[in-house]
Amino acid sequence: MQMDAQIEVRERSLSGPAFVLGASALALAGVLALTTPMPDWSAVVLFGALYVFAEHIDLRIPSGAALSGGFVVVVAAIVVFAAQGSPLGAVLVGFCGGLYLPLIREHQWAKLGYNAAMYALAMGAGVAVLWVLPNGWLDSVPLLLFAATLAALAAFVVDACAVSYAMGRLHRRPSRDVLLALAAWQWHVYPFAILGAALGRLYLDVGGAVLLLTVTPILVGRAAFAAYLRYREANDEALLVLVHALEAKDCYTAGHAERVAAYARYMGEHLGLHGHALERLRRAALMHDIGKLVVPNHLLNKPGPLTAAEYERVRQHEDITVALLSRIDFLAPVAPIALGVYAPWDDDHRPDAVARHIVAVADAYDAMTSTRAYRRALSQEVAFAELRAQAGKQFHPACVDALIATLEQRGLHHGAGHESAEAARDWDVMPPVAGPGSAGLGHLADERAG
Repeated sequence: MQMDAQIEVRERSLSGPAFVLGASALALAGVLALTTPMPDWSAVVLFGALYVFAEHIDLRIPSGAALSGGFVVVVAAIVVFAAQGSPLGAVLVGFCGGLYLPLIREHQWAKLGYNAAMYALAMGAGVAVLWVLPNGWLDSVPLLLFAATLAALAAFVVDACAVSYAMGRLHRRPSRDVLLALAAWQWHVYPFAILGAALGRLYLDVGGAVLLLTVTPILVGRAAFAAYLRYREANDEALLVLVHALEAKDCYTAGHAERVAAYARYMGEHLGLHGHALERLRRAALMHDIGKLVVPNHLLNKPGPLTAAEYERVRQHEDITVALLSRIDFLAPVAPIALGVYAPWDDDHRPDAVARHIVAVADAYDAMTSTRAYRRALSQEVAFAELRAQAGKQFHPACVDALIATLEQRGLHHGAGHESAEAARDWDVMPPVAGPGSAGLGHLADERAG
């Protein structure tokens, strides 16, 4: 009940933004009604009904937002009403897109109003782009596609900004994180934009009957996108199985992989990675130690220094990690990243090398700031100092700076004095304050090499 109450409070917190957004959309509609010709009302009804239909067969994406084939309708309506000189029609169609029956049945009026206003403003932005373009964008196919793509991008930007704000507010997530996740999906919008441009041109040439043709691409697009999401979900489930296998073998190793993935994401975002590059980085971070599944626990958790033979046995997990990842189709692309996580720093700026540098820094930081069998967690200050000292030697300087900057910006603290009570209870006998390899595997490798 308390969780439900918290959700209700967060939903009520959307009332103010919904009012502001709604007032803005209504003001835009009022200005357009006074300054531009009235739209063809039959077109408003047709496009509006089709938009409502499309929004009721939407699909949820990993960010928590939804995508639907309705973007075909959005672009088509923008093209049609811009060509007819009646931008009000596009705004009114946008309002229709917010008529979502589940929200009406649940009396979630703030969400309903927010969505309707968001769609109206997004379509208004799309029409505005076409209005400022030079005349003639409708006269040739290349110009039409170019104009429609710009209009679609404008509508998407407005929509994504509004959605990210609402999702951040409702789910207590940083709006920037949601916006970055949505931005990675923009490439799925452009094919719909091209279809929408073609549909709008056909409507202008043939008439309203052509709108019936829209139902097929909407349903086909939804089916294709649903298949893609199922593929992604299957991949994520496979990753989860591997992480659980690590957890079953060694709780520390599984938790370490998840923390490294979180730090790597922070660094990747700070360094400008997004979309598929960020997803590849996440997978590489989660899987960089998967080869430890074959390393005996008594070596992974040995409290004293490793012998030369033991050290070489532990180091074999790197080759095993690469071999394992290379044999799993969706993980094969991250195998080169895992190959060099423990290698010394080099000035290689290729995408896989950058990801490797990021994971190496995240891995070392978590190793230093968590309790290991051979010593207790170091303080964050000591970890930062060690990373800075090894920057340009073992670690990429830009990645070290990115980790420290992003942790400080988020106000996050790890290491001695900040470990959870669960971490302390995991050890029957607490390890010593200092021990061999206190700064991580990299130092130990340097010492063995010497």
